[in-house]
Amino acid sequence: MSFGGSQWPREPRQPDDRSYGEPVSSSTPDWAALADASAARVRRRRWLLIGAGGAATAAVAAIVAMAVVFTGDAAPSGKNAGELPSAAELPGRTAGPEPSFSTVAPSPPPDPRDFVSSAKKDTAPLSADTLFPGGKLTMGDRVYAKGPTARTADCASAAQGTLAAALRSHGCDQVIRATYTRGQVAVTVGVAVFPTEAQARLAANQSARGIAPLSGSGTGAFCKGGPVCRFVGNSYGRYAYFTTTGYASGKSVTKGDSEAFRPGDDLAEFTFRQIVRRGEIQASAAAAAPAG
Repeated sequence: MSFGGSQWPREPRQPDDRSYGEPVSSSTPDWAALADASAARVRRRRWLLIGAGGAATAAVAAIVAMAVVFTGDAAPSGKNAGELPSAAELPGRTAGPEPSFSTVAPSPPPDPRDFVSSAKKDTAPLSADTLFPGGKLTMGDRVYAKGPTARTADCASAAQGTLAAALRSHGCDQVIRATYTRGQVAVTVGVAVFPTEAQARLAANQSARGIAPLSGSGTGAFCKGGPVCRFVGNSYGRYAYFTTTGYASGKSVTKGDSEAFRPGDDLAEFTFRQIVRRGEIQASAAAAAPAG
C-alpha cells in the first residue's frame, strides 16, 4: 500500500460482500431465515385478504342500510342534505279515522208493564192455554191438578154478585177461567181483560164477591148452595184477576183456614206472574226489533 498514488476504482458491492464488522459466513443459504421470511409474507397476505373481506362486508352493509332508508323513493329527489325538509316539516304519522261516538243518550228499555196496560200494545196471543199452560201447577212442594177451562166474551156470565155488574160497567172484553184442585180444595181463577189499566183497577176494587166457580171434567161443583167460600181480587195492567176457593165436600172456609187459604194464594200469585211475564216477553221483542 502506497500513499499519494492512484487507487484502484471501487466496483459495486456483491451480495456476498461483507462490510467491516459483519461476520464471515459460508456460501450455504440460511434456510431458517428464508422460511421465516416466507411465513411472514404469507401472514401479510392473509391479513390483507381478511382486511379486504371486512371492508367489502362493511361496504355491503352500508349499501343495504341506505337501501332500507330510501325504500319507497321511486327517483332521487335531486336535493342535497341542506335542502331536505327539517324535522318539523316532515309529515307526521298517518293515523286511521278516529272512532265516533253518538252524543245522543240511548232510549231506555221498554217498560214491560206498558205492554199489558193498553190493548194497543198488548197484541200477543191470549187464551186459556197461554195463561194456564200444562196439565198441572207446581208451587214449591205443592202440586195442583188442572181441571176445566173456559173463555167467554160475556163477562157478567162468568162472575157472581157485584162483580158481574162491575165487569159490565167498566167495559170488560172477556173472561178466561181455569179450576185447579188439591185434595178436597178447589180453586177457580178468573182473568178479566179490559181495554185499559184504569178500567181493570176500578172493576177489581168494586167487586164484593168474585168469579163464578167452574166445575166439570172431573171436578165437582163447589161454592154453591150455601157454604162459605173465599173470594180474592186484584189487578195488574189491564187485567183484573180473581180467585174463588172452596171445599168439594161443601164445607165452609173459615178464617185462618190455611188448608184453603194456601191454594187460593198460590193460584193468585201464579196468575200475577203470568201477566207480568206476558209484558216482559213483549217488551223484550220490542227492544230487539230493528229501529224504524
